Amino acid sequence: MVNTILTIALVLIMLSMVIALIRFILGPSSLDRVVAFDIMTIASIAMIAVLSNLAGRIIYLDIAIVYGLLSFLAVIIIAKYLEKSL
Repeated sequence: MVNTILTIALVLIMLSMVIALIRFILGPSSLDRVVAFDIMTIASIAMIAVLSNLAGRIIYLDIAIVYGLLSFLAVIIIAKYLEKSL
């Protein structure tokens, strides 16, 4: 039962990544692209967490944490660049 729920969650996460990818490609402004990039990174972190649970490997959560920290720093750097204060 848990595996089916996690599989459904994985499909929904992939759907959200596709929608964010469309916004990333078609976004009229660079801010839309930054937000879409952030959504895709958050969705990929969630995907790593779900796959970690499905595979039974806790070590993948460490990868998700590091990836989350790096994506946070990337969004902050891009925001500072767009604000012209970098």
